Amino acid sequence: MQWERIFSADRIGHTKVESGPRSGFQKDYDRLIFSSAFRRLQNKTQVFPLPGSTFVHNRLTHSLEVASVGRSLGNIVGQMISCEMPKETDSYEFYKYELANVIAAGCLAHDIGNPAFGHSGEKAISAYFTTNAGLHIEGTPLRSFFDERQWADLSNFEGNANSLRILTHRFKGRFQYGLGLTYTTLGSIIKYPCEATAMDSHFKHRKKYGFFQSEKEAMHEIATRLGIPLQLEYPVVYSRHPFVYLVEAADDICYRVIDMEDAHRLGILPHHIVKESFLDLIEKLKRSGDNAARIKLTCDKIDDGNERISYLRARVINSLTAYAAEVFWNNRRQVLAGGFNDTLLDVIETECDAFSAVMALSNEKIYNHDTVLEIEIAGYNVMAELLQLFVPALLKEAPDHKDKKILKLFPMQYREFEQTKIPYERAMNAFDVISGMTDLFATELYRKLKGIDIPQHR
Repeated sequence: MQWERIFSADRIGHTKVESGPRSGFQKDYDRLIFSSAFRRLQNKTQVFPLPGSTFVHNRLTHSLEVASVGRSLGNIVGQMISCEMPKETDSYEFYKYELANVIAAGCLAHDIGNPAFGHSGEKAISAYFTTNAGLHIEGTPLRSFFDERQWADLSNFEGNANSLRILTHRFKGRFQYGLGLTYTTLGSIIKYPCEATAMDSHFKHRKKYGFFQSEKEAMHEIATRLGIPLQLEYPVVYSRHPFVYLVEAADDICYRVIDMEDAHRLGILPHHIVKESFLDLIEKLKRSGDNAARIKLTCDKIDDGNERISYLRARVINSLTAYAAEVFWNNRRQVLAGGFNDTLLDVIETECDAFSAVMALSNEKIYNHDTVLEIEIAGYNVMAELLQLFVPALLKEAPDHKDKKILKLFPMQYREFEQTKIPYERAMNAFDVISGMTDLFATELYRKLKGIDIPQHR
């Protein structure tokens, strides 16, 4: 790949570049932030249960913060790349002024396909299909409705692949190409540019998968426009687009640091532990301009405990952002060649033992805390029960009275099943409905359909 050929202002499905005071990449950001799919992130779990008396991050606030860090990363790296471009060329203008907009937009979109209940929601959807593979629907086992690739999609639900579907798919009554984003912004979010049957944990870009069978053509179109090399034809595997590393790093920086801040606010981690961890991290990251002694002195002058941790969190994020940009630049040739088999934060973790200690603390004290485990278990129950109602109703050739009532609950844009007999396409409508639900909506619908709560007219 070459810096000059990996970006395009064209939009998926269109070739005309708009003119006006806002660039196409700025318009991508605006389209995302005003989209209903983005707004729904406000009631989707990040880590800790929602809502509560203490404010913690949800998917929406997380995505906004990731976009802020991503914009900084894009600015830093963009300035570096622009210095290698001839002035007054499109490449120079893009990297100097627009890469930051692309990375910020990609960061806004990175979680847009995640279902309710955090990552446990993804696992719960997958578990429904694997657990019920032998479930007979009108005499046919559930597994028998789908070929190998289709079943791999359904039994390994992936929020990253669902993001690409939401952004590019033509839902009933909606625009032909989803949000109609630029190829560049779409390329920046495809962390795992392979199909589900190609997953291989030995490769970072194949640890999960990035597109459903229903969006395979969209993936091919994006790769072709951006010059992303095809690594394998069967199963389909592409190289990662270089901008993915920056979007991924912004996400990793935010969740690894801000989860600690949330845990402090909730009383899960004591003040002195978080403070000492952050100060140690700042000192050992050794970024220019970071005077650990002076930062500690400033911190100790802040009386409010939460504000003290917020100050240190900001300093840590600033240090990690500068470090991540440096790692990207030092490995840029491998990145362009499609051979960089690491994340930027993984490199930092191997070089800084204090960062490894923060991750170990998070895994021990945060991600296995009772409230986190409880929301994950609740997600399994809610998602599984809703899918048990939706999927058989979608796949039956002769749905009974109850099934017909269930299908009438599907929103208009997700009623593509009315125009197709293909089981995979009909099952994908269940994904569309389930993944679009917020924690609260999914829980309320579950309680109503199970008869726990009696619905009332609204």
